Order: sequence, then structure tokens, then C-alpha cells
Amino acid sequence: MAAEQRVDRLEQALVALAEAQARTERALAVLTGRTDRVEVALARSEERLDRVEAALARLAEAQARTEERLDRVEAALARLAEAQARTEERLDRVEAALARLADAQARTESVVQELARQVGRLSETVGFALEDLAREVSPAYLARHYGIQVEALERRFFLLDGREVEVDFYGVGRRDGETVAVLGEVRSRIYGRDVEAAIREARALAPQLPGAPVTVLFGFVIHPSAREAADRLGAILITSSGR
Repeated sequence: MAAEQRVDRLEQALVALAEAQARTERALAVLTGRTDRVEVALARSEERLDRVEAALARLAEAQARTEERLDRVEAALARLAEAQARTEERLDRVEAALARLADAQARTESVVQELARQVGRLSETVGFALEDLAREVSPAYLARHYGIQVEALERRFFLLDGREVEVDFYGVGRRDGETVAVLGEVRSRIYGRDVEAAIREARALAPQLPGAPVTVLFGFVIHPSAREAADRLGAILITSSGR
């Protein structure tokens, strides 16, 4: 009787152990499933970490390239600043040179104005002296070479179309028994255009004259163009030497 009871208790203990073992196995199965899920999650996390690390590596490289470009930009800016400084220095020199040139130009203009005044006074002096010489030399020259007898020559003013016309020397004389009016112009240098202008003026004044106009030009130098015009238009040319 006692042995059967012990056997019963052992059987009950085995049953309990079997049930406990089953529960343990079920728990292990659950844990194993959870472990598998954790491992999968860990694998995904590691993959994501790999991607993050790769992205960080790319960002680091991009940052390095950006810093390199910034270094180049800073170096370029430094060179530009140096170039700007040199340009400003050159501009300062140019401005200083321009200021000196402006001062020199002002002094030159002052000197030129003074020279112009002196030349003007000298021209007036020479002009009057040349006119005086023309009035002295021309009568004898006209008598000897052209048979024109005129006693004296003087400055004369006429009115022509409402304007005053000045003749450097004027005189009434005779040639071959006819009355002529000598109209003379004095120039330091005589050109063809001077002869043509004097002829036009003499013809315009002809109605106011007592005789046929005789155009005379007196000067230091006679250009070949003046001789050609005088031959063509009938003017007389006299040099200061009386030739």
C-alpha cells in the first residue's frame, strides 16, 4: 500500500515535471522567436548605421572640398585685394601726374597768352613799319616799271555795302594820260588768295574811284601762287626790297 502511494506520487511528480518542461519549451520557443526578431532588427539597424556612416563620410568629403574651395576663394580675394591696392596706388600716381600736367598747362597757357600779346604788339609795329615802307617805295617803283605817276600814298577808308573797308595805301595818279587809282595791300607774306581778295575788293570799289583801279600788293615774301594770280588778274606785286 505504501509502495503504491509512492509510485503514485512519483507519477504525479513526473507529470508535473513534464508539464513544467512543456511550459519551459514553450517559453524558450517564444524567447527564440523574440531573439530572431531582435537579430533581424539589429541587422537592419547595422545596415542603417552603415548607410549613416557612409553618408557621414560623404558629408566629410564634401566639407573638405568646401573648405578647400573656401581656401581658394580666400586666396583669390587676397590677390584681388593686393591688385586693388596696386591699382589705387597707380591711380594716385596718375592723379598726381595729371595735377602736375594741369599746373604745367596753366603755366604754358599763361606764357602763350603773354607771347601772343607780345607778338600782337610786334605785328602791329612791323605792320605799321611795313606800310610806311610801302608808301615810300611804291611810288618810285610804279613810275619806273609801270609808268604810273602818283605823288603820295596814304591810308584810306571806304564804305562798301554798309561796311567800312580799309585800304593800306591809296593814291590818285596818271598813266598814259589817264587817271588811275592805286589801291595797295600790305602783307608780310603774299599768297595767291591775297591777290584774288585784293582784286575783288578793288573791283567792288571801282564805282567810287576817280579812275581805273590799279591793285598793288606789297610784302616781305611773295609766294609763287601770288605771282601766278597777279599775272592772271593784272595785279602788281612789290617786295620790301623794291623788286
